[in-house]
Amino acid sequence: MARREAFLQAVFNGSIDKFLHFIQLHEDAADSFDLNELLQELSRKQKEPLWEKLKCLLTQVLVDDPVEEWQKVGEECDDDMEMDGAPRKEQTTALIQGVTTVITFSIPTVDENINCKDLLECALILNGVLYALPDSEKSLAGAIQHLCECWWQKGLEGKEQFGKTAFTLVLRNSFERKSIVGADITRLWQIHRALLCFDYDSEESNEVKDLLLRCFMSISHIKKEEGRRFLSFLFTWNVNFIKMIHGTVKNQLQWFPRSLMTNIAEIYFRAWKKASGEILEVIEHNCIQDFMHHAVHLPRNSPLHPKTRELLSYFHKQNKCRQGVEEVLYRLYQPILWKAVKARNSEVRSNAALLFVDAFPILDPHFSKEETDNEIQRQFDELFALLEDTHPLVRSTAVLGASKIAFKYWELIPATVLIDLLKKLIKDLAFDTTSADVRCSVFKCLPIILDNVLSHPLLEQLLPALKYNLHDNSEKVRVAFVDMLLKIKSVRAAKFWKICPIEHLLTRLEIDSRPVSRRLVKLLFSSFFPVDQPEEVWCERCVTLIQMNPAAARKFYQYAHKYTTPANIAKLMLTIQSCVNACIQERLNACDSDDEDSEKENTSMPNHVLSVADTPSMGGLLEVVVILWRSIHKALDRNEAAKNHIVRKFALVLGEYFKTFKDARCLSPLLILASFMPPAAIPAFSCGVISKLRNLRNGATDEKYSTLIDCLCRWGKVGHVLELIHDWIIAEPSTRESNGTSERRVRIQEVHESKPELALDYAEYLLTHHMNRDCLLSLPKEKLSQFLIVLQAAKVVLDSNIRGTCARFPGFPQTTALRAFSLYCRLSIHLQYKFASEGQDYLSDLKKTGVWIENTVLPAFLTEEQEGNLDLSNETAQLVIQTYLTVCKDLLAVGLGDLEFEVHLLNMALVMTCKDGGYVFIPLLLSILKEMVEASLVHHLDSSGHVAELLDNMQNTFQRILECLAIRLRSLQEEGTQLIRSVQKPLGELIHVVQGCAVTCPVIHHGVLSSLLAAVVVETGYTLQQKASSSEELTPAKTFSELPPLSYALMRIVIKSANVIRSFLNELMESIVNDEIDGIHSITSAVYIVALIKGKYKPSYIKDTASALQRKLTQYSEITKEDVSRTKRMLYEFALLALDEILRP
Repeated sequence: MARREAFLQAVFNGSIDKFLHFIQLHEDAADSFDLNELLQELSRKQKEPLWEKLKCLLTQVLVDDPVEEWQKVGEECDDDMEMDGAPRKEQTTALIQGVTTVITFSIPTVDENINCKDLLECALILNGVLYALPDSEKSLAGAIQHLCECWWQKGLEGKEQFGKTAFTLVLRNSFERKSIVGADITRLWQIHRALLCFDYDSEESNEVKDLLLRCFMSISHIKKEEGRRFLSFLFTWNVNFIKMIHGTVKNQLQWFPRSLMTNIAEIYFRAWKKASGEILEVIEHNCIQDFMHHAVHLPRNSPLHPKTRELLSYFHKQNKCRQGVEEVLYRLYQPILWKAVKARNSEVRSNAALLFVDAFPILDPHFSKEETDNEIQRQFDELFALLEDTHPLVRSTAVLGASKIAFKYWELIPATVLIDLLKKLIKDLAFDTTSADVRCSVFKCLPIILDNVLSHPLLEQLLPALKYNLHDNSEKVRVAFVDMLLKIKSVRAAKFWKICPIEHLLTRLEIDSRPVSRRLVKLLFSSFFPVDQPEEVWCERCVTLIQMNPAAARKFYQYAHKYTTPANIAKLMLTIQSCVNACIQERLNACDSDDEDSEKENTSMPNHVLSVADTPSMGGLLEVVVILWRSIHKALDRNEAAKNHIVRKFALVLGEYFKTFKDARCLSPLLILASFMPPAAIPAFSCGVISKLRNLRNGATDEKYSTLIDCLCRWGKVGHVLELIHDWIIAEPSTRESNGTSERRVRIQEVHESKPELALDYAEYLLTHHMNRDCLLSLPKEKLSQFLIVLQAAKVVLDSNIRGTCARFPGFPQTTALRAFSLYCRLSIHLQYKFASEGQDYLSDLKKTGVWIENTVLPAFLTEEQEGNLDLSNETAQLVIQTYLTVCKDLLAVGLGDLEFEVHLLNMALVMTCKDGGYVFIPLLLSILKEMVEASLVHHLDSSGHVAELLDNMQNTFQRILECLAIRLRSLQEEGTQLIRSVQKPLGELIHVVQGCAVTCPVIHHGVLSSLLAAVVVETGYTLQQKASSSEELTPAKTFSELPPLSYALMRIVIKSANVIRSFLNELMESIVNDEIDGIHSITSAVYIVALIKGKYKPSYIKDTASALQRKLTQYSEITKEDVSRTKRMLYEFALLALDEILRP
């Protein structure tokens, strides 16, 4: 009581300091003074004077210290005045804040008996102060804004002005933050009706319009319930604003996620539901029907198309539960949908079919029963017409629609219609030979119908007709078919093996691709791996599967681990082992029937089902064990105890298995099985592996040594294989002395048998298999270098063969030496890649080999080729060069060649192409050039001398290759034509890569294109000159095949790409401008080629080239008149006529 009186006394006396003291007490949470309680306790006679005194106090302080002057503090005053003004401003701010607090708490206490004139004037003054406050006074602005909101919500006199202020500020402040806060959206909804206080056409509403439209761009507003209510309310403001809203939403659709479409549709639906009169008409025709129009006419690949359909789908779902929706959909779709399903554009028909199906049935609720039946029948007729449409996309869409309709309305559709519909799908469209997409859609959509249990009896009768669709030539159709079988199995609609026999399923499993095979395994898994039954049953099913289809069994167990646990896989492995053990024991018992004490392990299979003599079944079981072990090896590595248990189990019986099974079908999986176990676990076998490899003979197939090498690699003993290779390639006798002390010592000579062919088989197997290669390259660098030196011995043999001298290794045939040489080169690449980071340069070995080829091999080949000798040394030299070039191409392809190496290689290429015999290497040289061009994209920014030399050599080499092709054609036309055919692919690849570097490496692009152009122009010009000199009539060519052979081959590559054609014509234009195309023969040739390009492709820029040629040609008008032989004149007139034809509009 005392505090209340003191507070009133402070206000009535105009004591600002005491008033502010009470305001501070109110804001102090620890103090009990509460203005809200105080004002509620005041009587009417106390409140009215209080408000009057506060008005006077507020007016006086604003007169003394106007808010408009606060911005100028510190700008026009000196430091002393600023120090005096700052405390006064702080006091004024505190006073205004205090008055605002009192007025805000007074609003709830106002009733009809109180005169609130002074309260209103205070609020109006504060409302005016709000717009003049500087940005720094956010706290005060927030308090006045809150006052305006309270005034609007209380509905007091003058609420319109306060509502507009509060609405504008809440709206503006929500967008000034970095992220929109949900509380702002809630506050906005609480005062949403204040929007109706704004005059839509006034200027003050322009800012509000912009802010409101931004709300439709805000995902936060759209996602929040209050936000959606607010946005739907905005449709009621003004008819013209609805059009602005709709335009904003359409512009933002491409940026909104598809998941937001339901929320946006809800906004439109709420607005439509609450609208009436003109607003309702605009929403229906300008918004909803506009979405319908776009859903029909947007391209299917447009990102907006699925979003528009999603919006309309919301209305379709309300069709059955909200009154009035059915009627408006019927009315709005009427002028759009039925025309669209008959449109000429197939995409429009397909889009219309999607909408039709989603909205089906589209009916007017005012129809009579007869009208409803007629309309439904008409719509079914439309559906059947869509199923028979000429375009596959429309048929596929109709299949989806028919399936959805059958699922939703099965019990309502007449039985005859259902039977006709399903027969159309299953007996007609499932066998649509014109489109795999239609067949695929049938099998993708039948599971939709299967979700309705009422469909199962009818489908069970019809589906067996589809059994041969499992063998469809389209993979996606087969995938969809198996997915359908999986659905049938999951809903228990029928027995899937009655629809498609097990034999068919296993055949597809054996030969089909991974996507189909995995699904087939999932389908058959419970049949052949019934995890809910004992392990013995698993083994029985495994044997049955092997006997039915061994290859399918291998594929089945390859994917089995994806559908069960590693523990179950391990159990099956051990059960199979028990089964095999039992079969072996049965045979031993049969052989030794007198031994009554022999132990007999648990048999997992009856004797009449499986025996050791059944090699295919035994081999299949062992293969399955290998496959299963490989499938869970990662899980076993993480569980050491389980791994050791399995290893111990199999190690105990592996020796017996090797004794029992001698057939290759069984030995191969046994060897792989042994490689999974550590060598210490199977010492008897592991100690003999290297002996088995040593005892093999030359010519042994890889089946005999591959698994043995795999074993050694997995055991980390690949070094033993290298030693064997070394001994066999360089087989020299070694002497071992006895321990005797006398001078007569016994010397024992050990001779290693030479098996170079088998040694290279081993080496090639090591290098070409990923796992083994990794094991090989993990060896110490010294051993690998020694291996490289061993393979390098092939160079000595090849050098002897080429020179015709005595070989150092007489047992080393030429073919074997070539293989060793290839492996030597390839091993150099692997070692360079492996040890490049350590500074080891194995690339130098290849460079040295290149020097040897350039100095020894290449001269011998070119000399003998020139003399016409075709002896063995010549063939050897050619094969050596080809092997080296192939390895160099691969080296460049993996990015290991440096600039110096590339320059050296191109110098060698230039030497090759300068001689007649070098033509045989042109395909390889073109491939090398292609790899160099790709590599130059990395090196071209470097301005070193090597780069300049490289680029120059690349251009020269390509030019020399074209010259070599032309010379070969002139000398031996038939062989030259064959050569051109052989270079088509590498030359095309080169031109494609060159075109790709037009911007990044223009030097190469210009060099290759200019050489290409020159070759075509020169050859074609020579041919035209020959025709003209023999008085043969010159006629424009109709096809490129009429060009000379080389030009035809080159132009076939050029015309494959529009970009290459443009570059070719740009190069031609540049040559004309720079006078590089000069002389009547060259100009006529260029015209001839341009005419051919225009006749086939008609690019718009070709007339520029033709005009340039015409200007060039006019220079020869008088010169050709002086030609006695008339050859030049004929060429001139021919070119003139051709240009007139090109330039004719």
